[in-house]
Amino acid sequence: MTHAAPVSPVDRADLRHRIDKALTEFLTDQRAWMAGVDAALAPVAEAIESFVLGGGKRLRPAFAYWGYRGAGGTDSDQLVTALAALEFVQASALIHDDLIDRSDTRRGEPSVHRRFAARHRSSGWGGDPDGFGDAAAVLLGDLCLVWSDEILHSAGLPPQTVARARPVFDEMRTEVTVGQYLDVLTQATGDTSLERAGKVARYKSAKYTVERPLLLGAALADAPPDVRTSYSAYGLPLGEAFQLRDDVLGVFGDPAQTGKPAGDDLREGKRTYLVAAAVETLDDPGREVLLGALGDPELDEAGVIRLRELIVASGALTRTEQRIVTLTDAALAALTAVDLGTEARQALVDLAIAATRRSD
Repeated sequence: MTHAAPVSPVDRADLRHRIDKALTEFLTDQRAWMAGVDAALAPVAEAIESFVLGGGKRLRPAFAYWGYRGAGGTDSDQLVTALAALEFVQASALIHDDLIDRSDTRRGEPSVHRRFAARHRSSGWGGDPDGFGDAAAVLLGDLCLVWSDEILHSAGLPPQTVARARPVFDEMRTEVTVGQYLDVLTQATGDTSLERAGKVARYKSAKYTVERPLLLGAALADAPPDVRTSYSAYGLPLGEAFQLRDDVLGVFGDPAQTGKPAGDDLREGKRTYLVAAAVETLDDPGREVLLGALGDPELDEAGVIRLRELIVASGALTRTEQRIVTLTDAALAALTAVDLGTEARQALVDLAIAATRRSD
């Protein structure tokens, strides 16, 4: 394998631009198709365009792209278009997640179910506005999942290449769906164990954020077993570190950066590693306060501050930060086990930093 110079920030920005271009072209075609069905579908096209194109780091396509390149694959626009499928999987998961959590915002804008409920109210339609918004979010999330298939298969890659990647793509989408169910179940049962928190994080987010995109790229490039093994050894701990960082931001993050109100994860009752670590070490009175307020949608700013203080005092924040470092170090060490080439290796190092840093 020929080793190239380390990837530059300009190159990474260019990849994101290419992914956005592929998404824009696909969505333009879908908008035209829906316009031919009924003009009433225009708000659906607008909402998905706004959601998919309105933000996000494009981490998942980037991991898949460099997984492909590290396995010896040759760049092409068809490849980039195929990898844009991961953004539709992400959009589907987030739209449904916001609905399940009753979240009002996403990236500083109204969540999809709130957007369509507001449209119902402003139009003076009959029936329940919130029920209409909920139904719209279910359907738009499903539509994004359908489109993830469509863009993968219509990107122009050879059928045999897509067929190699199909099992990885299918398993990834199954994992994120059952992970979401486990998250819902965990909140319903009140399970605050570290084991359960880790499993939810792994299947709901970690695997489909890093490991599966890498393995998707590896499958498209027909990578040998040692490369796939190295990608899993890198992707699993890094994906968990990514989710732990997201959990920290969900409690301590700046709303200007996260796009969601401060402490929203506490109001939603998220049983994360951070919360589980606090529950494990707090004394009985502290544990009672934390669990008593966790999941209260009316939790005010003072209440959020009090719970943050308890989490910090328990040592859970420090413990989580240390685990992020340990997991990231383990992921980076796995990159040395196989020859990926200088360019791909450096890109994966840079992506690890981007996925686990303290802010956007």
